[in-house]
Amino acid sequence: MDYASALRYIDNISGLGSKLELTRISGLLERLGNPQEKLKVIHVAGTNGKGSVCSMLTSILMSEGYRTALYTSPHLERYNERYMIDGAEISNDDFAKYMNIIKEKADTMYQENIGRPTVFEQLTALAFLYFYDNDVDYAVIEVGLGGRFDATNVVKKPILSVIASISFDHTEFLGNTLESIAFEKGGIIKPGCPTVLYRQDKRVYDVIKGLCDERGSKLYYADDETIDVISQDIDGTVMSVKNDLYEYERIVLPLVGEYQIKNCSLVLLAAHALKEAGVELKRESILNGIKTAKWNGRMEICRRNPIVVLDGAHNPDGIAMLAKSVKKYFSGKRIMLLMGVLGDKQYDLMASEIVPLADTVVITEPASNRALSVSSFEKTVKKFCDKVYSFENIGEAYDFALSLTGERDVLLCAGSLYLIGGLRTLVMGGN
Repeated sequence: MDYASALRYIDNISGLGSKLELTRISGLLERLGNPQEKLKVIHVAGTNGKGSVCSMLTSILMSEGYRTALYTSPHLERYNERYMIDGAEISNDDFAKYMNIIKEKADTMYQENIGRPTVFEQLTALAFLYFYDNDVDYAVIEVGLGGRFDATNVVKKPILSVIASISFDHTEFLGNTLESIAFEKGGIIKPGCPTVLYRQDKRVYDVIKGLCDERGSKLYYADDETIDVISQDIDGTVMSVKNDLYEYERIVLPLVGEYQIKNCSLVLLAAHALKEAGVELKRESILNGIKTAKWNGRMEICRRNPIVVLDGAHNPDGIAMLAKSVKKYFSGKRIMLLMGVLGDKQYDLMASEIVPLADTVVITEPASNRALSVSSFEKTVKKFCDKVYSFENIGEAYDFALSLTGERDVLLCAGSLYLIGGLRTLVMGGN
């Protein structure tokens, strides 16, 4: 099948939804020769920040000269974004070629009454096979949902497990306490494989530390760390980091957002753990990798005069971190907020965090069958702002919001990644 046929096939099987268990993905990969077992994998989980962490780690490995693969989800504008080798997306032809291979195996499993793998399982299998066939040195793999039963967790022996910030999201799958969510995320911890943990709530630390002790995984956790922010604006951050293991002066971090500072410190710790695991990484490669890292759709400044910001903050913790960044970077500026969310998120809490910062709010609907209608979201938003406008069409919403935004104002676009992907295509033409 060609690229268009591959996309139609994905749409046709999307109704299978999320089924968190590893039987189908394991069976599919076995039929493909278990390519995941032949890769050197860095496995990254977390509620927020894991994509940024993956991006920085990939950039560091590339700076050292390693052929490096990156698998992330969801995509913003096209499926190809999920599969990167040395910064280049998979081609349409290769995507179609590998999707056809995966489909044949999935069809066989269905015919044998084993069960057809879900969309995410098939897309994940594609990543492992594509990366193996292209002989990458390292594969940075982002967890899709949770960890313990996520399709990426077929990796039996990663060279490193990294756990970013953990907070409340997907509670219908992962539980409604920090401890239960941490336990699910900690499912990527493997016997004898080191683990790196983001500095966060002690309840999370206790769960992860317990899992590491139980499984014989060395835990890296920089609880004694000090971070000195030298300068910080919408062009990035210059910072220094010091702990008992290492010291870095004047790190240039281009990723914007208060939360990226702690994500960067986690990446430095992960780089240290990789070095102790035998991966050669020079100091200049680490610093250059961070300096050249890119991660679209997260506090992304995509236009100036007026400033237009895209941020896929899609859960309460992500929105809270975004609100903190808005106060830091845009103090004294008039904020126009364009927002759309999914109906299965805690949108009341999300609105309470970010809407009070806005002068005017424009509501729209993300391109998803899970989107919250503008009429439903409007009722919530009006609790926190008097000037609220609604447009079902994303393009109309953006044009109207931009027309209200003066040259010295800020248009903040936030919410579902489905919304941010659509907006990014509109604002930047897919670049």
